[in-house]
Amino acid sequence: MSRGAVCLGVTRSSAGRAWRYRLDDDSRATGIAQRLGIPEPLARILAGRSVPEADLDRHFDTSLKAWMPDPSALLDLDRAAERLADALIAGEPCAVFGDYDVDGGTSSALMSRYFRALGRPLRVYIPDRMTEGYGPNPAAMRQLAEEGIRLLVTVDCGAQAFDALAVAEQAGLQVIVSDHHQMTAGSPAAYAVVNPNQPGDTSGLGHVCAAGVTFMLLAGVNRDLRRRNWFAKAGVAEPDLRRYLDLVALATVCDVVPLVGLNRAFVKHGLRILDAGENAGLAALKQIAGLKGALRSSHFGFALGPRVNAGGRVGRAELGALMLASDDVAFAGEAASELDRYNRERQSIEAFVLEAALEQVEKTGTRPGLVAASGEGWHAGVVGIVAGRLKDKYDLPSAVFAIEGDIARASLRSVSGVDLGAAVGAAKAEGLLVSGGGHAMAAGLSVERARLEDVIAFLDERLAPAVESRTGRGLYAIDAVVGPAGLTPAFYDMVERAGPYGAGNPEPVIAVPDARIVDARIVGENHVSVVAMCGGDRLKAIAFRAADTPVGAALMQKGRPIHLAGRLLANDWQGQRRIELSIEDAAAV
Repeated sequence: MSRGAVCLGVTRSSAGRAWRYRLDDDSRATGIAQRLGIPEPLARILAGRSVPEADLDRHFDTSLKAWMPDPSALLDLDRAAERLADALIAGEPCAVFGDYDVDGGTSSALMSRYFRALGRPLRVYIPDRMTEGYGPNPAAMRQLAEEGIRLLVTVDCGAQAFDALAVAEQAGLQVIVSDHHQMTAGSPAAYAVVNPNQPGDTSGLGHVCAAGVTFMLLAGVNRDLRRRNWFAKAGVAEPDLRRYLDLVALATVCDVVPLVGLNRAFVKHGLRILDAGENAGLAALKQIAGLKGALRSSHFGFALGPRVNAGGRVGRAELGALMLASDDVAFAGEAASELDRYNRERQSIEAFVLEAALEQVEKTGTRPGLVAASGEGWHAGVVGIVAGRLKDKYDLPSAVFAIEGDIARASLRSVSGVDLGAAVGAAKAEGLLVSGGGHAMAAGLSVERARLEDVIAFLDERLAPAVESRTGRGLYAIDAVVGPAGLTPAFYDMVERAGPYGAGNPEPVIAVPDARIVDARIVGENHVSVVAMCGGDRLKAIAFRAADTPVGAALMQKGRPIHLAGRLLANDWQGQRRIELSIEDAAAV
């Protein structure tokens, strides 16, 4: 069954999709099953994600030791770590300048927690999205220098801040850049630039988010201070950086970087730290979001991340970073409540902009490489979320522009296999943008209003070939076909060990063949609860928010033979675990 081979003969499902096997090499799955001693369906999952041969033997070992490279692999990291160690030892006035999103906020909190653990104060500066925009700006550089700051670390920003960092240099402010955004036009005036996506970096860590880069930078600082025997001389306990991995995990998921290699280890460890409740801010967010029990990586993206982001979108930009950096339980609780209020406000604004954007796209249509919408007075804090909604709906890269005066500011989101960051970098190199940057899946830019259509046309032309050549549009990828008898707790646990799942490591989709619905009812908020029989085996399943969809209608037809497909769920009840199916699609036999 090669890539594109029809699964269970389904060429048009209830959702209007063709089912295709994700796997492109059956023989590799057989080899993996024999090599690792795992069931064939699990081997198909690994083979379908193109896990490198060199990583197979350690794939189920997500220990940091198994995946953490030498920090020195990052270009300029040793130089940056030594300078930071010098500053910490001397007690120099230092500051961190972070982006206003989750990645920037967590990176800033990482720096703040590390400095505090060593008894050193750290100034945290998060720019206001509406008045300052993204990244370092000349006014902020002058302000920090006037405050007496001598060393500044920019996190999740700064890699292309040429003008601002030139001003910083003139003001006597040394800058270390810790970033992961693509660099296309040389390096800014900085003491050191630590960025796996800069020319000349051979670390192979371009998939790591800014918080991951910052974590590795701090690991380098820790090592440098240990080498100098400073911890013993100063009578200071060496920080255990692993306790900060909940922050790295949150950023890794929310910044939609691939959950492969080191990133899997970051998230796996981060989930354990999060469950332990060591970070007061995250614990407060968990409580206010109503999250209980062991969390999964999806909770970062759908429950915690949006609340951290809300401050930067519609409220106090620095609040999320300060909350995540704090050990004050009372402050963390107050900040979490305020962020929750901001998030509800953000949802209301988002709904308005989304409705207007959808109406506009329905009138103007989509382009071959891009779906774009723009509006006067649209809130710049929500255009990224709306861009994500358009991307999901139209399965195309998206750009949503908020126009204010003579400037249009956009957030862009991409689909798998289409590099947005490179396209925005090319537009900037062509002189079309006021500013811009990003990575493969997400980017931002500012453009003069008069050149808005030129930029949209340029991006469309640049992205169209990649969109045209990408595989999978209109298809539903199936990892394995498994009957109810094979959906055991042991199999579920093995599938979970191959996670965590997210961008670049999608959650496995299992097809259950030849089922007959014996009971179907609508429960909760439009969910369809199903009991099916496959031969003599019983399957419990649920289709969330599907009652008024074609899939829900198909499930309500009792007694009719049907193939089901979806993701595995574990239902723990009275000490027993039962594996169920979260149905995403169905097809008549």
